[in-house]
Amino acid sequence: AAPGEEEDVMARYRSPLVSRYASAEMAYNFSERKKFGTWRRLWLYLAQAEKSLGLSITDEQIREMEANLDNIDFKMAAEEEKKLRHDVMAHVHTFAHCCPKAAAIIHLGATSCYVGDNTDLIVLRDGFNLLLPKLARVISRLADFAEKYADMPTLGFTHYQPAQLTTVGKRCCLWIQDLCMDLQSLERARDDLRFRGVKGTTGTQASFLQLFEGDHSKVEELDRLVTAKAGFKRAYMVTGQTYSRKVDIGVLAVLASLGASVHKICTDIRLLANLKEIEEPFEKDQIGSSAMPYKRNPMRSERCCSLARHLMALVMDPLQTAAVQWFERTLDDSANRRVCLAEAFLTADIILSTLQNISEGLVVYPKVIERRIRQELPFMATENIIMAMVKAGGNRQDCHEKIRVLSQQAAAVVKMEGGDNDFIARVRADPYFSPIHKQLESLLDPSSFTGRASQQVAKFLKEEVRPALIPYQSKMGGKIELAL
Repeated sequence: AAPGEEEDVMARYRSPLVSRYASAEMAYNFSERKKFGTWRRLWLYLAQAEKSLGLSITDEQIREMEANLDNIDFKMAAEEEKKLRHDVMAHVHTFAHCCPKAAAIIHLGATSCYVGDNTDLIVLRDGFNLLLPKLARVISRLADFAEKYADMPTLGFTHYQPAQLTTVGKRCCLWIQDLCMDLQSLERARDDLRFRGVKGTTGTQASFLQLFEGDHSKVEELDRLVTAKAGFKRAYMVTGQTYSRKVDIGVLAVLASLGASVHKICTDIRLLANLKEIEEPFEKDQIGSSAMPYKRNPMRSERCCSLARHLMALVMDPLQTAAVQWFERTLDDSANRRVCLAEAFLTADIILSTLQNISEGLVVYPKVIERRIRQELPFMATENIIMAMVKAGGNRQDCHEKIRVLSQQAAAVVKMEGGDNDFIARVRADPYFSPIHKQLESLLDPSSFTGRASQQVAKFLKEEVRPALIPYQSKMGGKIELAL
């Protein structure tokens, strides 16, 4: 912008991941302020550890650094980077400008990846810590839904063709089980992260060995101290200039897997919305279509599917990056990682917030579900009818032929005439089946076709789901409202 003019933010591209969707906390986690503030903290940790191990660093220098951790002159840093063409040195100079007494010892013995890679690992860890409670909340909301509808029979589908009955709650448990796997995977990926630590330009720690005059034990202790200050239990024992880019593959792989789970869940919800059995929440003044005012489009589920596809595709970036890292490192990883790491976490954050909103307002239409069962159940009950007739003294083969003829006649009414399934009416009208006419109601009770579905729901929620959520109980929070 020209001097005195405010920049027109609407005249520049802004990623919709941040401007439209992502939470404030996840957007901050990948912000410039978090990044460069973490750089300064890492320089402080290094100086503190070096001082404690005997290097000539004063308390005054440490205090000066501590006082200016967030006093970042971003304009100066941008000018320095434009001049130096090096982001780390630009921020070294900017930090030194407000810490003149500490200027000589800032970044002492370190390479750019000391702040760059270690900051990335901190941000990835913190990103997982933001995602995990959100995923736990989604699981909790769906668990409540599954428990509420554990006994409600519904038509099951295989190949998207009518199959045996299940229950609304049991189907929901299929979604929950996938998400519980994702919860475990995200926890494992977070806990597997290590710190790059203090390794030097090619990972040999040569500069630090020189600083400590060949004392290997002090170099190892320096690495341990800085790792602990950054909140990590372990550092990678060997690195090149960077930590292995296979770490990024593991991180994005579990997020891509989460994307696949959410895509499947929201596709199911979209299909159920078409069947008018279950719908996502719909606001009082929400418009489904600019041309068709009657429509209730599943836009939240569609958004999840749309963004989940992006999330799943992002894992290809670190796969290719790790494959082409030459020897100790090459810089063609940098620009790619600036995009894919942030976008993966921002996208995962968005789809979890959206899925939480969906799961908190799912609308079930029991009468529609019952009607669809009535359309299909008569055919499913044929085996029960045959068994009842045999018990009443009938011949199985004769009964089977009678039912075959009647069921095909009923199917023709449904498919050729668009009518209701009248198979049971035909059975009632046939004197052959008079021995079991009084049993037909019980033989057609939908709950007798759902097997152990409700018991499976109760056992699954009690033994697997609820225990997995215990670490997140204090972060379950209230309902979420979507900005857009």
